[in-house]
Amino acid sequence: MNRRRISAVAAAVGLTAALAGCGIRSTEVPTDYGPAPSRVPCVMSGSSIASQSGNGVPVQVFLVCAAQLVSVDRTVQIRTDKADTDRLHIAQALLDELATTPSEPEKQAGFATDVRGGITVSGPREGDPADTLRFSTPPEDLSAFALAQIVCTLADSAASSGENSVIMGGPADDPLREYECGAEVRSRPGTVAPPTETLR
Repeated sequence: MNRRRISAVAAAVGLTAALAGCGIRSTEVPTDYGPAPSRVPCVMSGSSIASQSGNGVPVQVFLVCAAQLVSVDRTVQIRTDKADTDRLHIAQALLDELATTPSEPEKQAGFATDVRGGITVSGPREGDPADTLRFSTPPEDLSAFALAQIVCTLADSAASSGENSVIMGGPADDPLREYECGAEVRSRPGTVAPPTETLR
């Protein structure tokens, strides 16, 4: 080994030792991981929230974000006279809101919905509990995410049948079940189904 090569090796060893002394490990692996994320997932800026607010009744709906359910503030148009502020109108307004394509700020923050439009709500049939909500699409025909979104949104609203629960069924004489929205459903809606109790 000639003198020039010995000097180069010594310099490299010295540099490695200096880095180690500073607590910095040398690496041969590229460290360029790209630019840092420009937006925190599932969090909207104050200006984005303000731009979404408008005339109407403030409500919260649960959208899907990072495979979880996260509540989002919305406003819905519900007539405020006594005849039109019942559970059916509220439930229908919330369903329609869930089926609405997320706004651009919501999309940028990672929000999505699995609820499809066209679902309508009707009241109890003869023999049903008074706070029953019957859907044109049977709840068991919904996707796991859509069912969790609907259950958690309605259970947290004036359309609920009790604390964190809602009584739902399909059309005609389809079975009635009371669905609950718990922490596990909100954190893993794709794999944890809302707990249910069959009523009839």
